Amino acid sequence: MNSLKIGNLLAQLPIIQGGMGVGISLSGLASAVAKEGGIGVISSAGLGVLYRSHSSDYREASIYGLKEELKKAREKAKGIIGVNVMVAMSNFADMVKTAISEKADIIFSGAGLPLDLPSFLQKDSTTKLAPIVSSARAAKLICEKWMHNYSYLPDAIVVEGPKAGGHLGYKANQIEDSNFSLEEIVPQVVAEVKEFEEKYNKVIPVIAAGGIYTGEDIYKIMQLGASGVQLGTRFVTTNECDASQTFKDTYIHASKDDIGIIKSPVGMPGRAIINSFIDKVKDGLAAPKSCPFDCIKTCDYKKSPYCIMLALYNAFKGNMKNGYAFCGSNAWRAEKIQSVKELMLSLKDEFDAFSLKEYINDKIQNSNTK
Repeated sequence: MNSLKIGNLLAQLPIIQGGMGVGISLSGLASAVAKEGGIGVISSAGLGVLYRSHSSDYREASIYGLKEELKKAREKAKGIIGVNVMVAMSNFADMVKTAISEKADIIFSGAGLPLDLPSFLQKDSTTKLAPIVSSARAAKLICEKWMHNYSYLPDAIVVEGPKAGGHLGYKANQIEDSNFSLEEIVPQVVAEVKEFEEKYNKVIPVIAAGGIYTGEDIYKIMQLGASGVQLGTRFVTTNECDASQTFKDTYIHASKDDIGIIKSPVGMPGRAIINSFIDKVKDGLAAPKSCPFDCIKTCDYKKSPYCIMLALYNAFKGNMKNGYAFCGSNAWRAEKIQSVKELMLSLKDEFDAFSLKEYINDKIQNSNTK
């Protein structure tokens, strides 16, 4: 398994831990992944709720919370620590500015197109920028806009397929359409990005995400041109994941039929483990009476079926009666809780074993054709 280079950042393993909010990937998980040679990612979503004891002002508490989580992560590990910032968040600018000023190694940004992300960089900024896209068209648009407006190209691009957990950048009818599968869109994004690499002489690694579960999966998607992968679901069922044990057990006990697509107040479809709370939402019994946080740009609490911030915070704490767990399409395959170290080693071993198998098969086929 090769290393992953993003600018001057070098990860020993080409594995990025996806940013999962609210509270699922904080300093505990991110530092553990970084320590094992991957790229650990802190989710900035909902930090204002987690750190409300510091301030009743959601935005102020969020800024403080991100600073604290980055500080904690660095105290635990010397590896690469990134921050995930969703475009849909009302405090998007605050979180980006804070991540850059605190010298986070890299920002991953999706749930919308981060067209102005480079505008937050200062002359002495060291933070790398990686947009998350769901199509070659989106990758091209971002590269063009960034280059035209800021003379800057992405340091990496994450392409997320429809099997991912959480919010999906697809229409409902595209999620099960094979034309939009990760295997289809990765080569398209790689080809699009290659044009910008050649034109501007900059290496832009493409990171594949969504439904990748095993080392064999990693090998196969990298054969299609990806330089690395982003995994979320696999890291939830680790000891170091910052979520409650009840949240983790939701994955362990889920069946394939329990996983479905829901409508989110963010305005995008999302994949989650269906439970009694989601059933209440469908019956109109979870509608919010007010907006306590103003956390999402697109959310109008008067029209929203539920408060996503409270639902995800409740789930993080283990109160699944009043919340739910986002997850990838393969969450039902989780069987045990293990350490991040054990997971990373197993993924590497699976990758190497499958790589060797493919090498031997190629040798046999070549000898047979002679």
